Amino acid sequence: MKKLLAFGLAATLSVAGMGVLAGCSEGSDDSDEGSITVGLIALHDSNSTYDKNFIDAMREACDNKGVELVIRTGIPENQTCYDTASDLVDQGCDVIFADSFGHEDFVLQAARENPDVQFCHATGTKAHTEGVANFHNAFASIYEGRYLAGVAAGMKLVEMHEAGLEADNYDADGNIKIGYVGAYPYAEVVSGYTSFFLGAQSVVEEETEISISMEVTYTGSWYDEAAEREGANTLIGRGAALISQHADSMGAPAACEAAGVPNVSYNGSTAEDCPNTFIVSSRINWVPYFEYMIDCVVNGEAIDTDWTGTIATGSVVLTEFGSAAAEGTAEKVAQVQAQLEAGTLHVFDCSKFTVNGEHLTTYTADVNTDDAFTPDTEAIADGIFEESTHRSAPYFDVRIDGITELNS
Repeated sequence: MKKLLAFGLAATLSVAGMGVLAGCSEGSDDSDEGSITVGLIALHDSNSTYDKNFIDAMREACDNKGVELVIRTGIPENQTCYDTASDLVDQGCDVIFADSFGHEDFVLQAARENPDVQFCHATGTKAHTEGVANFHNAFASIYEGRYLAGVAAGMKLVEMHEAGLEADNYDADGNIKIGYVGAYPYAEVVSGYTSFFLGAQSVVEEETEISISMEVTYTGSWYDEAAEREGANTLIGRGAALISQHADSMGAPAACEAAGVPNVSYNGSTAEDCPNTFIVSSRINWVPYFEYMIDCVVNGEAIDTDWTGTIATGSVVLTEFGSAAAEGTAEKVAQVQAQLEAGTLHVFDCSKFTVNGEHLTTYTADVNTDDAFTPDTEAIADGIFEESTHRSAPYFDVRIDGITELNS
């Protein structure tokens, strides 16, 4: 049986593909807000840490705003998504949000056919180019959260190095080996694992005379517990001293707990199920966006075409630190977070990494996505790769030195 994250839903969702009507009208300061209904289309259900993060946030936002909520879980990235969106329109939803990248084309189709309903979509790329007034994309600068999680990982690696690691935890150059379980070799995953790596590397290089290297393995699925466990075990078998992930089940954290390998998870705390190995988790907090989205609909105001949340907006957060975190981790992370917020530190500072031994000075990214994924936008300015600036969804797909993809 799958183990869930430590925090639970306020109410149990129905089986995949079925809807839940959540009445959240109590506690509203605006009596008009109770007259609208929000629809949520989720790729999986709350067993997926990714979907659970959206579901929990949407419930909280709707409760805070006193509006009705209809949830549809287990909606695949195919025509079923369009059918579900159309059904939610028929049920009277005023705004509909879909949570997975592959939902975009089907939600966009529904938006074109229902101009009086607002449609919002996470991780998408087309709203800023399609020009459909009632279709909107949203994401957050989660790469900053992953960088901070990497800082926490780096603190742990320094502690482990000083205590004495096994020989196979170092690569041929004497660097500490770590691992990362990813879903797909997409920009969103590459951006995430690179920012995590850079955060960990910054601490290790600052505190020791060595650096780190990282191997990445892909599962080919956003949610596959067996594949994620297998991926983590493969990396551990290859000497990874610590594992992180961009995949949505408990597979990798469970493998780390069984092997006694420290783990940085994603989208929620695994402290209860992994009491000996959990360090921290980063996640997007979707409550600020959902409340903003609801307010716009209630007030008849336009929703941003392409919205990017940040640490400053409360949209990028870390969980509590687990028992595996090294001493001084909270203080170090707070120090680095202050630098990020002040703009004195940039995650993708091109002076901090190389590609084939060289620092990048120019890079054309795929921002205005077409069917061929043609690079179209200069992404580097003043030596900084400007992630999530030209659109909300990540477009950093650079393979930097020190990271090896095992099965891309």
